[in-house]
Amino acid sequence: MDRLSVRELCRQTVHIGAGFLALTLRWVSPLQLAWLAAAGVLFNAYILPRLGGLGLWRQEEGRVGRAPGVVFYPLAVLLLLLVFGRQPEVAAGGWGLLAFGDGAASLAGLTWGRRQLPWNPAKSWAGLVAYWLVGGTAVALLVQWVAPGEYGPRFVWGIGFGVALLAAVLESMPTKLDDNLVVPLIGALVLACSLWTEGGWAQLLEAEWVARIGTALTINVGLAGVAFSLKTVDRSGWVASSLIGGAVLGFLGWRGYLLLLLFFMLGTVSTRVGYRSKALRGVAQEGMGRRSTWNVLANGVVAAACALFSVVTPFPELFILAFAGAVAAATADTLESEIGQLRGGPTHLITTLKPVPVGTDGGVSATGTLAGAMGSLVVAACGGAVGLYSPRSVVVVAMAGLAATLLESVVGASLERRGHVGNDAVNLFNTLSGALLAVGLAWFLS
Repeated sequence: MDRLSVRELCRQTVHIGAGFLALTLRWVSPLQLAWLAAAGVLFNAYILPRLGGLGLWRQEEGRVGRAPGVVFYPLAVLLLLLVFGRQPEVAAGGWGLLAFGDGAASLAGLTWGRRQLPWNPAKSWAGLVAYWLVGGTAVALLVQWVAPGEYGPRFVWGIGFGVALLAAVLESMPTKLDDNLVVPLIGALVLACSLWTEGGWAQLLEAEWVARIGTALTINVGLAGVAFSLKTVDRSGWVASSLIGGAVLGFLGWRGYLLLLLFFMLGTVSTRVGYRSKALRGVAQEGMGRRSTWNVLANGVVAAACALFSVVTPFPELFILAFAGAVAAATADTLESEIGQLRGGPTHLITTLKPVPVGTDGGVSATGTLAGAMGSLVVAACGGAVGLYSPRSVVVVAMAGLAATLLESVVGASLERRGHVGNDAVNLFNTLSGALLAVGLAWFLS
C-alpha cells in the first residue's frame, strides 16, 4: 500500500480546506454559493492545469493526462447546493463528508493503513474508521452550525455518525468510480431523510414495537433458513435476508412483506429456469444462483430503509411508495436479465442500439424488457390490491420500476461494461432509482 508523500499531503490539505467554505451556508444561500461551485468546476477543468495545478494531481493522473477527481469535487458541491437548496444544513453535511470524511480516510489510510479491508484490499480499516469518526463529527457540527437550534444536539450527533458510517462503507466499496461524486450525494440524501426522524425513534422502544420487530426477525430467520436449504442464498445471504426481511415485515407488516416475497419468488424462479442453458452460454448467475450478502443488500437495503423511514418520519405514504418503487425495480431488473438471457433474441446496447451478444452489460432485448415491465406491473398491482397504497399509485410504481431498470441498463453499458463498477453497485443504483422515481412521478402527476 502507498505511503503518505508530501505531494499527497498537499492535495489532501486543499481537499479538506475547501470544506470550510461550507460554514458560509449559515449566511449565504445555497443558490448564491452554487455560482462559486460552478466557477470551480470550470476553473479546475480548464484553467488550473495551465497555472501549474498539476501538482494537485496524483501521479497516475499525471501519466494519463486527466484528473477527474479535481473536477468532480466542485461538481459534487454544486449538485449538493442545487439538490438540497431548501435544506442548506443537508448540503453542508454532504460537503462535510466529501471534504473532511474522505480527506481523513485518505490521510489515515496512507499513514496507518496496514490492515486491509477483506472486501477491498485497496482500502484499509484505518481509512474506514477515520472516515466514520471525522465525517460523523463534521456532519454533526455543520448541521448545528448552519441550522442552529433546529435539531436536538444528541439527535444530530447520532444521525451524523450513522450517516458517516454508511458513507464510509460506500467509500470502501471496490469500484473505479470517483468517491468525490457518488458518496456525498447518497450520504446527503440519507441525511435529509434522517433529519425528518427526530422524535420518531422513541416509539420503537415501546413493548409493542419491540415484540413486533422481534417476531418479524424470528420469522425471517426461519424463512431465510428455508431459502438457504433450497440453495437460493448462501450463509452470508441467509443473515442479510433475515435482516432485510425482518425490517420490511416489522415496519410495513404483511402487505409490504408480500411485495418482498413476490420479488424473491419471481427472482428465484426466473434464475432457476433454464439455468443449465444459461450456464453453457456463460450468462448464468454465479454460484448456481445463490445470492450472497452483497447481492441481497444491493437489492434490498433501499427497500428496508424506506420501510424504516415510513414509521419514524411524518411521511409514511412517501416512503411506502419509495419502498414499492425499489422492489418493483429489483423485480423488473431480475426478470429482464434472466428471461432475456434465457430466451435470447436480438439484443442491442441501450446506449448505441448496436447488436451485442446476449448477456452483455447494458444489452436489452424486446423479450427481456417485456418481462421486466410485466414483473414491475405485477409487484405494483399487488401492492395496490392489498391496500399498501392507493390504486392510482399502481401505474406510478410500475412505471418507476421499469424506468429504473432501463436507467440501470444505461449504467451497465457505460460503466459496468468498462469495469468501473460491479454488478452489486449497479443493482443498488437500480433500486435507489426506483425509489426516487416513484416519489418523483407521484409528485409530478399530482
